[in-house]
Amino acid sequence: MAKQKQKSFEFEGGTVEEAIKKAMEDLGAPREKITIKIVCEEKKGLFGMEGASPAKIKVTLK
Repeated sequence: MAKQKQKSFEFEGGTVEEAIKKAMEDLGAPREKITIKIVCEEKKGLFGMEGASPAKIKVTLK
């Protein structure tokens, strides 16, 4: 039996949690139905402010 390659999607957000919420909304799937791989966490800007670099995740449907 051939193994089917699962399609993954990339999402960005101000934080990892924001990226996960966006992924769940866009895919219409609860957290239990997705596999999450953190590509990179957000990087804080000058004086600890958000926005220097967004968090990026890769999501695959289970």
